[in-house]
This record gives sequence, structure tokens and C-alpha cells, in this order.
Amino acid sequence: MSDLVSILEFEEHAYKSLPRNVLDYYRSGAGKQESLKANRASFNKFKLRPRCLRNVEKRDLSTIVLGHKVSMPVGIAPTAMQKMAHPQGECANARAAQTLGTIFTLSTLSTSSIEEVARAAPHAIKWYQLYIYKDRNVTRDLVMRAETAGYKALVLTVDAPIFGMRLADLKNKFSLPSHLTLANFQGLKATGIQNSKQGSGLNNYVTGLFDATLNWEDVKWLKSITSLPIVLKGILTAEDAILGVEAGASAIQVSNHGARQIDGTASSIEVLPEIVKAVGDKVEVYFDGGVTDGTDVLKAVSLGAKMVFVGRAALWGLAYNGQEGVEKILNILKSDLSTAMALSGFSKISELEPNLVVHESYYSKL
Repeated sequence: MSDLVSILEFEEHAYKSLPRNVLDYYRSGAGKQESLKANRASFNKFKLRPRCLRNVEKRDLSTIVLGHKVSMPVGIAPTAMQKMAHPQGECANARAAQTLGTIFTLSTLSTSSIEEVARAAPHAIKWYQLYIYKDRNVTRDLVMRAETAGYKALVLTVDAPIFGMRLADLKNKFSLPSHLTLANFQGLKATGIQNSKQGSGLNNYVTGLFDATLNWEDVKWLKSITSLPIVLKGILTAEDAILGVEAGASAIQVSNHGARQIDGTASSIEVLPEIVKAVGDKVEVYFDGGVTDGTDVLKAVSLGAKMVFVGRAALWGLAYNGQEGVEKILNILKSDLSTAMALSGFSKISELEPNLVVHESYYSKL
């Protein structure tokens, strides 16, 4: 593994090693995948303004997120069905986060259960990503299980009343491999993604169980049944960020769902400044989408993100060598970020400031 030194090299290895059906599920975006491309490309539109001669010999990457200290502002985003990438799946991913002292977010659509992950990584800071199902009792049960198992926050995905048009999944008739199940459920809810004879099994599953009538009152309902802080994931406008604060969210996660919902949105990094400005210091703001190195993290944090989450990158590490591969991914990002901070003239995460980063148009106006 020492010969792989970047996230992109781990990605290239995954492209060669994963079964096509699985690879396409993990890597694909919605529609023509323009937003998927933009998530990465847009980072190049933001330029650094490094400062010099500022004593950066000792650097502190730690930060406080929802009251918990983490070793760096990089955590693991929720991604579904991780045992397709490695037999230990979500448990290996959570253990890697535990080793690095950062946050692991478990997907509702996981192939390891809430309780299995809690046992595998008892000391990790674990968050639970949630959908609100048509049957509210299903959601209520998941929340209670997460609370009992020691998860520290709920991450409510708000951009998925239905799932987007992921053409590769439709073409492949994507289904969960027969030896795996959605471990948080029983019966049809656990195996329904395997039972499609046409189209995407995941889309059919979502259509049958997800609730397209969701509105802001449902966020208030969720808040009423739990003592855990609620993170709203999938916000792309200042208007919705403000409504999220009013509904009682503790944090806003700027995200376009890995560009997997609707094609044609702005990239996450383009939207971030607008949302940070809209919510001010009322709630914490997090970010995901297109991160491939520590400089991307530096830009997002400087623009106001308290925490940056990576999803696909962790999957590529998992596909390479389970827990060890994910740890390598996280260490690459940590080392990259430390170097980028030093070369930009900053020694603490808390010192990063918006004027470190400008849009490329700044220079065309000079």
C-alpha cells in the first residue's frame, strides 16, 4: 500500500478491482453527471492567498464538532452498502475513524447494523444517517436504536424524497448482491433491493418505502422524538438553511448528495459561502462533495465549514484493504491538510479565515 500516495491513486485501483455493477453504483452521479464533474472541478475556481513568515513549525488540526473534539476537520460521510467494497464493510470504516480520532457516519442503507458498528468501534464518534420512512414507526425505531447504541447525532438526509436518475444503475439493473442484506431491517425492507427484475432495484425500493410528502414539519417531529442533535444533510440554498435553523437543526451539511440526486445543481463548494453567510453563528456548517486532497479541505474550512466529510474516498480505501486502506486515506488527507496549512501560513484550524480563499474572478477584477 506504500506505493499509493493519493486519493486519486486509490480511486484508480478501485476502478480496476471492483465488480462493474458495484463500481458504477459507488462512482456514478445523476443524469449527464455534469454536477458530479463540477464537484471536483469547482475547487480549482477557488484560489489560495498564502501568507508568509508566520511561524508554522507546530500545527494543530484538531477542532470541536457538536461538543466533541476530533483530531482533524475531516470525517467519513454516509455511504450505503459498504460490504460490496470489503467483507468487513462499515465496521472496518468505523474502526478507521476511531483510530484517527474522527467522526464516522453510518448510512441507514448499511450492510452492517447499528449495533454491529457500535460493537466494532465502541470509542469512535458515531453519527447515524437517517431517512424518514412512510411508516414513521420504522424511523422512530431506528432513532431509538441509534440512541441506545451510543451514536452522538442524527444526520437527516433532506434531498431525497425520491432517488435521482442514475443511468448506470438503471442500465445495470443494480441490485444488492444476494449474500448481503440491509442489516438494519428485516424481511422485505432488508432484501427488497435484490428483488427487482427491471430497472434499478434501489430506485424501486426507495419508491416503495420513502415518503415524498416530507416537509419541514417532519424535521420538527424528528426533533420531538430524540435528544440527539440533528444535522440536515443535502442543503444547497440559503433559504433552506434558514428554514433548517428555524426547524431546530443543530447543524447544516452543505451537500448535493455526491451529485447523485439531480444533475445541474451547483457544486457543493460553490454553494458553501452563501449558506455560511445565511446561518451566521446560529449553527455549525459542514460540507461534502468532491474532496480529493488536503488543499480541498483547507479551502472548505476557510470558507466556513466546521467539518468536511468524504464518502467515495473512504470507499476506495475500503476496497483496497479494509480498515487499513481507510486509515491510509484519512492519513493522506491529514498530512495534506497539515502541509497546506503550513504553506498558507496557518498553524491552527481555528485560525483559518475566509480571506485565505478567493474566487478566481477576484484576480480578473484587479
